[in-house]
Amino acid sequence: MKRDNINRRNFLKKIGLGATAVAATSALSSCGKGASTLLSPEGSHTLEVPKDKMTYRTSNVNGDKISILGYGCMRWPTKDNPNDPTKRVLDQERVNELIDYALEHGINYFDTAPVYGMGQSETVTGIALSRHPRESYRVATKLSNQRIPAGLPPKETFRRSVEMYHNSMKALQIDYIDYYLLHSIGGGRDSFATLNYRFFDNGVLDFLVEEKKAGRIRNLGFSFHGDVRIFDHMLKLHDEGKYRWDFVQIQMNYLDWRHASNREENAEYLYNELTKRGIQAIIMEPLLGGRLSNLPQYVIQRLKSQKPQDSVASWAFRWVGSFDNILTVLSGMTYMEHLQDNIRTYSPLEKCSEADFEYLEETADIISKYPLIPCNDCEYCMPCPYGIDIPGVLLHYNKCVNEGNITQSVDDDNYKKARRAFLIGYDRSVPKLRQADHCINCRKCIDHCPQRIEIPVQLRRISKYVDELRGDGVI
Repeated sequence: MKRDNINRRNFLKKIGLGATAVAATSALSSCGKGASTLLSPEGSHTLEVPKDKMTYRTSNVNGDKISILGYGCMRWPTKDNPNDPTKRVLDQERVNELIDYALEHGINYFDTAPVYGMGQSETVTGIALSRHPRESYRVATKLSNQRIPAGLPPKETFRRSVEMYHNSMKALQIDYIDYYLLHSIGGGRDSFATLNYRFFDNGVLDFLVEEKKAGRIRNLGFSFHGDVRIFDHMLKLHDEGKYRWDFVQIQMNYLDWRHASNREENAEYLYNELTKRGIQAIIMEPLLGGRLSNLPQYVIQRLKSQKPQDSVASWAFRWVGSFDNILTVLSGMTYMEHLQDNIRTYSPLEKCSEADFEYLEETADIISKYPLIPCNDCEYCMPCPYGIDIPGVLLHYNKCVNEGNITQSVDDDNYKKARRAFLIGYDRSVPKLRQADHCINCRKCIDHCPQRIEIPVQLRRISKYVDELRGDGVI
């Protein structure tokens, strides 16, 4: 059975990179010991982490001086739950350490939400930040009311939304919110009906406007995923003066600039529409949930050939930071080495040259041709009612694509290696009771996916592929 997925050598030929690229990949992979050190993704980790050199941007609304590197608090480190060995909790001690280090090195913007970190992010972030002077940091959080059950009367959705707003301030231990967002608008099966149900029909947005007038919200905006008609509608409200947006949070990176996945609008359009109006952008997913640091080996080596001592991630952060109408760029830095690497990139920022922009545009063209599933590991699709580890399944598939371990046929040179790597890695990373074959197509996950992935379709495809690999070996 024919598949679109092929091994690295054939894939490079298919997308037009040909023998030259294959040879280059082999040459880079076979370099001596000294060169290998230079080409490793961790090549910059031995470099000094600068202090007092962070690049800042100024808010054109209130003059806030904001670090261009913002801390995304979705992916805080976890540890075993002492009360329940089957579950994890956020690791307060490590969060404290990361936040202390971030503040010490100039980061002053922290972005969280009630739904982040198994619902614990606001609390642990608040504990860590409360140990520092309030004027030393800015807090962004969100009205994450997207999971309020459908069909409730407006009075009840208003009550639940306002309760969430007040709970955020309690959890964060603050009496005002610096940047407050309508969370993840543009999604849902009927995006306009969903938007009205969450914010307009119940009077919630009018309430938030009054809270801003009272000073308990300093800046009001929204984060966007999905139906571009919603994005345009919200900007129309701004243009008409019905509601004024102090900022807008969008997904933007060098791949999504012109290669947005599925039904997402290219970031080029979103950014330019904000710039026309003087609305500053806050950027989420500069790495696409890590996908732009966990790239196919050929692409990694291509970037390393230009800047051997720079991390692969630094290319993405330099690119997005080079746009002037961006207030801050969010990164979910789980590990200290990620935090340090990003601080280096922005302390100070060296903007991309025209040649860099052209090189990354070519790189994006190459990446877009790899058959990757656009999962950012945000876990909005979770929990699955049938226990499937949806991100685990999709990310394992992508990992195998990147490593050349998706096989097209038994005639592939690397068939046995790829088959073994996929199946063993699959069972190790995803418990059997949580694998793709347990999907019943209930479709509850789709409405919550910011990338608008047809998750059941992908799960069925992967399950079929796994069955074929586990069977008689005939693909």
